[in-house]
Amino acid sequence: MKPSSLLLSTLLLLAACKRESAGKEDEHAHDDHAEAKGHDEDHDESHVHIAPEMLRDLRVTTAPASARPGGDNVTALGELTFSEDAYAEVASPISARVGTVFVTTGQQVKQGEKLAELRSPELGKARAALQAAQAKAAASRQTAERKRTLAAERIVARKDVQAADAEAASAEAEVAAARAELVALGASEDELRGGAGTPGFILRAPIHGTVIERDARMGQMADAEHPLFRIGDLGSLWLIVHAFERDAVRIQKDTEARVTFAAFPGKELTAKVGHVGQRVDASSRTIPVRLVLDNPEGLLKPGMSATASIPLGSPDGTITTVPAASLQRLENGWVVFLPTAERGSFERREVGRGRTLGDHVEILSGLKVGEQVVVDGAFLLKAEVEKSAGGGDHHGH
Repeated sequence: MKPSSLLLSTLLLLAACKRESAGKEDEHAHDDHAEAKGHDEDHDESHVHIAPEMLRDLRVTTAPASARPGGDNVTALGELTFSEDAYAEVASPISARVGTVFVTTGQQVKQGEKLAELRSPELGKARAALQAAQAKAAASRQTAERKRTLAAERIVARKDVQAADAEAASAEAEVAAARAELVALGASEDELRGGAGTPGFILRAPIHGTVIERDARMGQMADAEHPLFRIGDLGSLWLIVHAFERDAVRIQKDTEARVTFAAFPGKELTAKVGHVGQRVDASSRTIPVRLVLDNPEGLLKPGMSATASIPLGSPDGTITTVPAASLQRLENGWVVFLPTAERGSFERREVGRGRTLGDHVEILSGLKVGEQVVVDGAFLLKAEVEKSAGGGDHHGH
């Protein structure tokens, strides 16, 4: 080989070795940069990184944070019942035997209408005592009047008149006591004028309404502990629902609610909030809320179950909500995960949690309307965060 050719070959060989060495140095530098970058990402607590092979098995769906009217609704279950002022249980005030029964189940009655006739020896004795007291009082009044006339003619002394007046007053007091006893036994003012010693009295309806139940049978014995009739006004009913305390405190009196019944699919009625309870049930952490429903057609029956949708607070303004599944609890509070432009990377964002609104949750801070949050997959992202915090294999890297 010529010297010139040997020299050229040597120079080419040295150049090739230099290029190879430079390439390896660049590769090492690139690897060192990638490692440093990965190391930095491992310590980026604001993001979660999922390996590509793991991301393929992870079902991730997203939904935007949405705006709702500030006066959102709460859904509560309840049961229909009679108004406290429009329901009565009617029993005999004393032990008595049922005579004639004047009404039957389902019949409309007016206040004061006759329900049944009852007979009681105790009532007969009380009436006889009233008659005797009235006779004694009449005689005492006549005696007092006569002595006042004689005293005016100076035939009797003034002290005799005073004694007669005192006796008459005592007799009147006995009449009042006898009348009060009769009233306590169930006699009306009209019946107080009945015949002496008559054992019967009339049981009357204390309110307007419908006879819901009738337990009175002719000839049976009745007492004060067992109602003979139950009467209720079906024209207006109460729906008692139970709302969680965080919702109940925002329900306002006279607010109009929407009510649906399992017995009437597709039919929606309106009701007004009549009262919000003042006490929280310790076991369920709920407060009873009373809704008033008009029932002019009588379709609704006490005991029916119903679902009420009740507005909360003022309808002014809007609130931000996200699907409940997107919100996850970590040690430091509540977070949501937001997808980023980099595949497999998710931003972890702390938010302030508000009320639960059905399948959504109110967000008080940390999120804007329209921002996308992870829904399906949020729980697994939370698990990755907890695994990283525990010092395990980081995100499958």
